[in-house]
Amino acid sequence: MCWAGVRLFRMRHVIALDVGGTVTKAALIGADGTLLYEARRPTGRERGPEAVIASILDFAASLCELGVREQGSPAEAVGVAVPGLVDDAKGIAVYSANLGWREVPMRELLAERLGGLPVALGHDLRCGGLAEGRLGAGRGRDRFLFLALGTGIAAAIGIEGRIEAGAHGCAGEIGHIVVRQGGRPCPCGQAGCLETEASAAAVGRAWAEASGEPEATAAQCAAAVEAGDLKAGAIWQSAIDALADGLVTALALLDPRVVIVGGGLAEAGDALFVPLRSAVEQRLTFHRLPAIVPAALGEAAGCLGAGLLAWDRLFVEVTA
Repeated sequence: MCWAGVRLFRMRHVIALDVGGTVTKAALIGADGTLLYEARRPTGRERGPEAVIASILDFAASLCELGVREQGSPAEAVGVAVPGLVDDAKGIAVYSANLGWREVPMRELLAERLGGLPVALGHDLRCGGLAEGRLGAGRGRDRFLFLALGTGIAAAIGIEGRIEAGAHGCAGEIGHIVVRQGGRPCPCGQAGCLETEASAAAVGRAWAEASGEPEATAAQCAAAVEAGDLKAGAIWQSAIDALADGLVTALALLDPRVVIVGGGLAEAGDALFVPLRSAVEQRLTFHRLPAIVPAALGEAAGCLGAGLLAWDRLFVEVTA
């Protein structure tokens, strides 16, 4: 544990880690959600799952030492956001194809390395949604849906300041709502899933086929739309329509006050949000139209959410 050299000035903080397939981000986060320090390191998944785990433990230990040196006190807890299937309650990273993990007892490993600090483990998307709900675009809203439009599409369901994980940790899989019967095959085994029709990967794939450029991306499609390209416009509108269909289903089930949209596709700005709001409104009958807004926290959301989980974990342990 990192106790040596404690200064007279003390800043309460926790350690937060956001483990990605390529980069692991880390931060020291104050009790009010302030980012006190940020860092990043390559995840190094090419070295194998055991090496990735060792790297995470080392990164957390270095943050612990830095916290004592720079903030004047040891960290009070640790929060970790990881991809894949997560058992939040047991602190186990159940499965991650990207990292090659199966049944990794991350809470136990970190607690052992850091001298028994409380450790919270969470799904990376739900951590991002937690941060957006409490600190970002959903702040002050009791019900929200955080939608991430990237290579795939997934959502986090926010209720009264927490994220609903579901009975089996699978809540929010909006990307696998079927929106186009007989549509493109999805790796999940269905066809016409929302993420096969409206994700950044889907838009990029469709624009690559239409433009004849094998490496074309969704961002390039959006730029072509802005330039008035009719083929790009048709692809973009098709994705908007599919996304609106999926969202209307989600709104009927969840009735959020705000839908927060993040991920690569959201970087298109008004080119996405203006037609999406219109398409959703046209499809609604008696349901209320929620605010549909861009995410506010960007790449910091995962670390901030992991930090919030750490503070929550500490509160539970103190009051238990």
